[in-house]
Amino acid sequence: MSEQNSVIMEIRAGAGGNEAALFAADLFKMYSKYAISQNWKLKTLDSHSTELGGIKQIIFELKGENTFSKMKYEGGVHRVQRIPETEKSGRIHTSTATVAVLPKPKTAEIKIKPDDIKIDFFHSSGPGGQNVNKRMTAVRITHLPTGLVVVSQNERNQLQNKENALSILAARLLEKKQIEKTAKMGGERKAQIGWAQRAEKIRTYNFPQNRITDHRIKKKWHNLEDIMDGKLDKIIKTLQKSI
Repeated sequence: MSEQNSVIMEIRAGAGGNEAALFAADLFKMYSKYAISQNWKLKTLDSHSTELGGIKQIIFELKGENTFSKMKYEGGVHRVQRIPETEKSGRIHTSTATVAVLPKPKTAEIKIKPDDIKIDFFHSSGPGGQNVNKRMTAVRITHLPTGLVVVSQNERNQLQNKENALSILAARLLEKKQIEKTAKMGGERKAQIGWAQRAEKIRTYNFPQNRITDHRIKKKWHNLEDIMDGKLDKIIKTLQKSI
C-alpha cells in the first residue's frame, strides 16, 4: 500500500464550549465507524479530551484504499444545532468543530532536516491537565524555519510519539506548501483545491429536524442518526460527483 492512500485528519472543538467538544467527539466516532466500514486502519497520533467525554483536539491517521479521494471533502467547519444534555431549559444551541484533511506526504515530497527541528520531551497529560505518565514520553517538535509546533503524547513509548509527531509535522508542512502555491493561483484552479480550506463552513447537522445540509452543493439528507453512526457513503459519493 502506498502512502498516497494515507491521510492525517485533525478535529478541533470550535465555538460552543463543552458542547463543541462533545460534537468533536461525535465526529471522531462517525469517521471511526466509517473507517471500519471501508476496512481502513485508524491510528490516533495525538488527542486532548475533556472531563465530560468530549474532545478538544484529536489528530489521527487513516490508511487504506482511496482514503484521500473519499475524505478530502470533509475539511472545513462543521456546525451542529441541537439541545445539549446539560441544557435544562430545552434551548437549541449552535456549536462548531473544524476538520482538516491532510494527505500524508510521500517520503520524497517533504524532507525534514534534523538541524531544522527542536525536540522536547515532557510528561503526557489527561483531562484537566493531570500527568498520566511518570516517564517523559510526550514529544513536542518545533520546526525552526516555519515556527510550526506539533505534539504527540498518545503512546507510552517516546520513540513512537516522536514518529507520530514527525508524521503530523510533514503533513502540515505539505499543507503550508499547498496553501502558498494556491495563493499564487486565481479563480477556478484555486477553488478546485479544497483540502486546505479550514475556515469554510461546509455542513450543518440539525438534530431537532433530523437533517444534515451540505452548504457547498446545497443538498440535504435525513436519517441523521444513521449518518452519525458512520453511514457516510451516500454523502461522500454525492460530493465526489458534484465538486
